Amino acid sequence: MSNDRTAGPPGYEEDGKAYGDVDGPPSEARGHEGLGHPIQSDLLNRALSARQVQMIAIGGTIGTGLFLGTGRSLATGGPASILIAYIIVGAIVFVTMLSLGEMAAFIPVAGSFCTFAGRFVDDAFGFALTWNYWFNDAVSTAADLVALQLILQYWTDNFPGWALSLIFWVVLIGINIITVRAYGEVEYWLSLLKVITIIVFIIMGIAVNCGGNIDHHYIGGENWRLPGAPFVDGIGGFASVFVTASFAYGGTESIAITAGETKNPAKNIPRVVKNVFWRILLFYVISIIIIGLNVPYNYPNLDAKETRTSPFTIVFQMTGAHAAGSVINAVILTSVLSAGNHALFAGTRLLYTLGVEGHAPSFFSKLNRNQVPWVAVLFTGFVSGLCFGASFIGAGQLWTWLQNIVGVSNQLSWIAIGITSLRFRAALELQGKTHLLPFRNWTYPVGPYLCVILNCVLVLIQGWSCFSPTFDGVSFVSFYIELPVMLVMYLGWKLVKKTKIVGLAEMDLDTDTYVVGQEKDEEKGWKRKAKDALVWVF
Repeated sequence: MSNDRTAGPPGYEEDGKAYGDVDGPPSEARGHEGLGHPIQSDLLNRALSARQVQMIAIGGTIGTGLFLGTGRSLATGGPASILIAYIIVGAIVFVTMLSLGEMAAFIPVAGSFCTFAGRFVDDAFGFALTWNYWFNDAVSTAADLVALQLILQYWTDNFPGWALSLIFWVVLIGINIITVRAYGEVEYWLSLLKVITIIVFIIMGIAVNCGGNIDHHYIGGENWRLPGAPFVDGIGGFASVFVTASFAYGGTESIAITAGETKNPAKNIPRVVKNVFWRILLFYVISIIIIGLNVPYNYPNLDAKETRTSPFTIVFQMTGAHAAGSVINAVILTSVLSAGNHALFAGTRLLYTLGVEGHAPSFFSKLNRNQVPWVAVLFTGFVSGLCFGASFIGAGQLWTWLQNIVGVSNQLSWIAIGITSLRFRAALELQGKTHLLPFRNWTYPVGPYLCVILNCVLVLIQGWSCFSPTFDGVSFVSFYIELPVMLVMYLGWKLVKKTKIVGLAEMDLDTDTYVVGQEKDEEKGWKRKAKDALVWVF
């Protein structure tokens, strides 16, 4: 390994300049151990700061899943089911993030875990996973656009919801096609608004439960003792909550996709993994407790097909404040825009990676003068537009189907991350390079194994409601369509390209490896601690 760090490695920021930016041909980029391998992500602009990456991580997970999906989960599973399911899925995602952060800090490329799957397991596996996750992000963007129509119904049924979705669709494409800085800054402020809103919600929720509501009535645990609660519809209701929880947590793993455009990723990505997820888990679990205590599972229209009321809006209405419901509904509207913004960004970078790696036409890898993959932005946005355009069948019903598809797709991605992590660490140990890791997954090997096993179980059982009391063919398709599609894509690419599982000895652990500059890590004392504290808070 080269010890020459004085010039600053690719992606290292010094004197306001990101060395990862394109200053010459990609072939001039320095690879790990001085092998001269090009760093694929250096074609993109490393312009996302630690402040932005921290908030983007939150923005990718706090969206329609939490604000709207919790209503459906509460109605179908009950307060106990939703709490247990969100804790289990949250723990799975935490372990997944540790595994992914370990790989992304070592090899920060735009394709992240999708690229790792092809590189550390099998090219056909990476091909199938990347296309699957790209479609996941395109559908997630569409789900957010459909959710806008549901949120608008709180105020009126007279304004065409599709028009609002169309406006936001154009705005999202515009934000993502300008510069990555525009995306990062918009996402930062929208995510900060969501964090503040959830903190206020938790405080207000406690007050409402203790008697600070319209009826001045102490609620306590009454809603857990309603007939049918706390586990609604038995095992079927409990199982059905997992796909909603997976949809809600989905996007956490896509923060690693920003590694290709993050300043000093070997330092910032581990910070995101270690610090941000705990706050996300805290926000989710406490919010779920507050919702389960204050909102009865049989609240009117909580899970109606054409109207879906957010539990957050319901709790704010219970305070008696005249405009509270409208204010929180407006905030949820901006949250949907933020979630859609993040999903479109992640999907675009995956399509760009597909073009770079030869898994899609090369024109998807074209960059504009701001080093943004503009063709990938337009195509991903186009597919999202087609999906939300199907809302003529009913926005509520379509949103449920899209939510199921995305939730299962997220679980398949988490399974892939676990498998890839196990292969990655095994190759590091065989090649004697484990000591080079800038960040280690302390749960290895138990964590990745549990991630794979538990997610496989969830994928199979969460469609229980499709079979009971009667078989629902449409819901069955939304729960399980991802499985045969993923398998066909894997086998198809494997047969056409005759790919093989990558051996541990020949596994590429050099190309694109990021080397951290020592100069930036020498900042010590109160100044470093104060900066870290500010990053954690904001």
